[in-house]
Amino acid sequence: MRWLIDGMNVIGTRPDGWWKDRHGAMVRLVNLLERWASGESDDVTVVFEKPPSPPIRSSVIEVGFARRARANSADDEIVRRVVADPQPREVRVVTSDHWLADRVRAEGATVEGAESFRSRID
Repeated sequence: MRWLIDGMNVIGTRPDGWWKDRHGAMVRLVNLLERWASGESDDVTVVFEKPPSPPIRSSVIEVGFARRARANSADDEIVRRVVADPQPREVRVVTSDHWLADRVRAEGATVEGAESFRSRID
């Protein structure tokens, strides 16, 4: 299975003050995902709306971002990746956005809610 994770959706599931330090929240999420993914045989990609600055690097997961930063651009990037995937039925998208969930399901991907996924990786 290949996971495409709507990063800010997962971060937003916990009202822990993440909005005061978005970059720190992104680093914490990548660290959680690395720990979780290291025990899995799946490919994991977290997608953000713009490149983190400073960059966040990982040797365990892919840290992706939209081609152009703007509102909902991470959703558009996730859709682009699902559409481009030769086997979209092997892709699971993590999001709480209904539009995104409907769109990727129409392409054959499965969806897991951001809240339940956050519980899985915590």
